[in-house]
Amino acid sequence: MKVQRENLLKKLSITMNIPIYQVDAFSEAIFSGNPAAVCPLDNWPDDTVLQNIAMENNLSETAFLVRKENHYEIRWFTPVAEVELCGHATLASAHTSLTPFWAHRLNQLSFEAAQLSKRGGFLHCQLSGDRVLISGKANTYLIGEIFIDPSTSSGTGSIYQTL
Repeated sequence: MKVQRENLLKKLSITMNIPIYQVDAFSEAIFSGNPAAVCPLDNWPDDTVLQNIAMENNLSETAFLVRKENHYEIRWFTPVAEVELCGHATLASAHTSLTPFWAHRLNQLSFEAAQLSKRGGFLHCQLSGDRVLISGKANTYLIGEIFIDPSTSSGTGSIYQTL
């Protein structure tokens, strides 16, 4: 563990201030829907930094994004690992099977889907040819900044979240 901390400190050679937003997705109100963190970045820091931020956030996913010329690169991290796609099963199931199934069954191309978890939430789904257009409401719960200063660290890079 000590070696991992020392390696992380070596990788954190500059101070970083990273904006952070915590958003309750698929909801019209805070404290409902699916919470996730979003951190826009100018460039990609070391993967260890991304993983430690996600672990500190302790949400199902933290999305990191870097803007390129005409698109964004996006990476998603859970508290324990990077994942290939945002893990909210609502999106995956709506896209792959539920929307085409219900569009055919109800004979309509557009409808609202309710998320039946304890936190609830709604998702607008529209079948458009071979694509599914998905939209929903989201509410910002937190806007802050992550401050990483390796020069003051005694262990992991002193990661702080401020409001």
